[in-house]
Amino acid sequence: MGKYISLETELFAVFNTPTWIAENIKTYPQNFVNVDNVTEYIRVSIIPSGNSVNIQSVSGLLIIDIFVSAGKGPKALLRIADVLDSFFVGKSFTTIQFWNSSFVPIGTDKDDPTLFRGSYSIPFNFFRT
Repeated sequence: MGKYISLETELFAVFNTPTWIAENIKTYPQNFVNVDNVTEYIRVSIIPSGNSVNIQSVSGLLIIDIFVSAGKGPKALLRIADVLDSFFVGKSFTTIQFWNSSFVPIGTDKDDPTLFRGSYSIPFNFFRT
């Protein structure tokens, strides 16, 4: 298995754990289109963009778009960002190490004005030998 598929497989395994599932936050990959009018979910994008310790490893950025119902204030966005922090900030999995996160409220979603959007991002290092 190549490094990019391995990275995606390991990262999405986090979202399949019983602990994450118990959070009841719908989780979709970056090419998800909300045709079912889901009102609260995250969309995960993995951006492998830099060098790491060897040619089989890569550093990058995990960007998670958070969507909640519009018109209720930013608290729901912040709650999900805090949940994401509890899963990723300073954590190491088998081959992925995460650093500190950042969060930016974006505002009303341009594609669906019934949703409010924020962007959570966290750098990572993915190690392979």
